[in-house]
Amino acid sequence: MKVIVPPIKSQGIKTKLVPWIKAVTPQVTGRWIEPFLGTGVVAFNMAQRGAILNDTNPHIIRLYADIQSGTITPGIVKEYLQRENENLRTAGNDGYDHYRLVRSRFNESFSPLDFIFLSRAGFNGMMRFSKKGHWNIPFCKKPDRFAQAYVTKIVNQVAAVQKAMRPDWNFVCGSFSDVIPQATAADIIYCDPPYFGRYVDYYNGWSEADEELLFTQLSATPARFILSTWHHNAHRRNEMIEKYWSNFNIVTRDHFYHSGAKIENRQSVVEALVCNFPIEQVTQHNHDLFDLEVAAL
Repeated sequence: MKVIVPPIKSQGIKTKLVPWIKAVTPQVTGRWIEPFLGTGVVAFNMAQRGAILNDTNPHIIRLYADIQSGTITPGIVKEYLQRENENLRTAGNDGYDHYRLVRSRFNESFSPLDFIFLSRAGFNGMMRFSKKGHWNIPFCKKPDRFAQAYVTKIVNQVAAVQKAMRPDWNFVCGSFSDVIPQATAADIIYCDPPYFGRYVDYYNGWSEADEELLFTQLSATPARFILSTWHHNAHRRNEMIEKYWSNFNIVTRDHFYHSGAKIENRQSVVEALVCNFPIEQVTQHNHDLFDLEVAAL
């Protein structure tokens, strides 16, 4: 399948896992509900009819709500990035001076366009905020970062996301605990929370109390759900699997967790999808999907 790639990035993005998630997901008549939207890559490839798309990161929600409403268009993004690239290219300290200027500007006004700029110009494509909610990733040290080909790529991603959106999608900034109880038996919930026990650089952390609350709510929901999490790596296992999720249906596959620009920085990890519906019929696809992913790296 052709995967829609969003215009913002973060470590742990599920782009290469979308075909696998799609193979597992059953047909539903209700809404697509994501309590942890993240970059939105799963929603943009999976949601069709009404959707509730929630995240605690207000900058992600504002960006996508503005794209949905037409406040931000591909043309606006193109003009903005072309202008900022010229400023970046001519700025002192190999462009770092202008990057710091945009970072300071964003930390005061929280412009969605500056958010796109920072998410694509920061070191290793990371997304990290301080406890005060300020962006604090250093520059990737490429003064011509937004050359024409790269701008075109991002603009096309904005256009693809805009096309995928539906008027009845509801973008919400809040707690997952307020969203899950809204699900009905006709809906499906896809959860991709921060991973317990692994460093995250996204917007906020994740504790065992959060995991327990998520378990409690998903155990009680009348909807079908899919939970994305990590199962194990070469060093240890995810203790939350055995403690909370072992009584649900679980399917696993190998995956490379991207933690840097170089191939040697990609860490092998076994990912898990936890579901409250039968999934045995799709397990035979795991090997083929893994082969496709490795070939694409």
